Amino acid sequence: MKTFKSGVLLPKNSYRYFKPEPIFRQWTIEDPQIIHLLGKADRMLGRLDMFSQHVPNVDMFIQMHVRKEAVLSSKIEGTQTNMEEALQEKENLPEEKRNDWQEVKNYLDALNWAVAELQNLPLSSRLIRQSHKLLLQGVRGTHKAPGEFRRSQNWVGGASLNDARFIPPAHEEVAELMGDLEHFIHREDDTFPELLRIALIHYQFETIHPFLDGNGRIGRLLIPLYLIDKKILQKPVLYISHFFEKNRDLYYENLTGVRARNDLAQWFKFFLEGIVQTAELGVRTLERVLSFEKQTHERLGKLGARAHKAKNVIDSLYANPYISGPEAVAKLTGSSQISAYRLLKDLVRLGILEHAARGGRKRGYFFRGYLEIFTSE
Repeated sequence: MKTFKSGVLLPKNSYRYFKPEPIFRQWTIEDPQIIHLLGKADRMLGRLDMFSQHVPNVDMFIQMHVRKEAVLSSKIEGTQTNMEEALQEKENLPEEKRNDWQEVKNYLDALNWAVAELQNLPLSSRLIRQSHKLLLQGVRGTHKAPGEFRRSQNWVGGASLNDARFIPPAHEEVAELMGDLEHFIHREDDTFPELLRIALIHYQFETIHPFLDGNGRIGRLLIPLYLIDKKILQKPVLYISHFFEKNRDLYYENLTGVRARNDLAQWFKFFLEGIVQTAELGVRTLERVLSFEKQTHERLGKLGARAHKAKNVIDSLYANPYISGPEAVAKLTGSSQISAYRLLKDLVRLGILEHAARGGRKRGYFFRGYLEIFTSE
């Protein structure tokens, strides 16, 4: 790492682009701070993974983690959708919010598809391109070659190539650089720690910027996919976009520091600190979920004979803590809409559900206490 060179600036037409060095090579880590942080991150990830395997119905709770990741990763790119809006049906939202809602929904679909597809495909350019295709379907960027590596020059920041903050490698070099990245992902018999590998993969992907749009979201999506693919996590319970969004300026500053000053060590430290804090937050969240689930179960007992049907409703809300109204409740419980309405009224009275209002009109119900577990930190 002491001799690490991130790449070179090369002239083309009226601008200079950055060509990163290949990363498929031998690496040696000697920085004691990195080694210390690496140990801490490994321990916290191990604790989170173990905890997640002992939580009943953890797959339902994971869907909320995924939604939060979709909202925050999209927020970094400028969308304004919040968690409450992301949980509702598109038709419930004002017209001006629907495009942002769709971008979050696409990220959610791409992430869920990619996690499931790891059972059939390795983490590869093919999987990355298909995830990108899902991400840009029917939203901003839909005309920017979804699912295809770019065939023209792009840039980051600025109104044009002439005043860009960063210009990635020329499009003719993207295929070779992504091939090098893919070889690095699947390198075997390597003593380079996995958490540093994914830190380097994320940096290199963002530097290559292989797509015309959506690079940031796909680059962040690679992190949980890699951890699952390498069996570091059994379940997708760690999403680092919360840390990146909270420290957005530092995130960009540290990525730039690698390119401008060859300061890979600082990027590794920042990334590992993000893993530590995100894993700690994940454990706290699951602990709060278990405590909340127990308290809610006790409150449902006050409904007597109808507690069983109420539990069916509540169980469905652990995956998505929003329900549209009596018709949806009737479908879940096999009851009439009149009985479903009464059940909703009781759940509101007990403080378990809360009306979702917009413009003075009631539009569905939120499982508020549960939702706040994922939005309060």
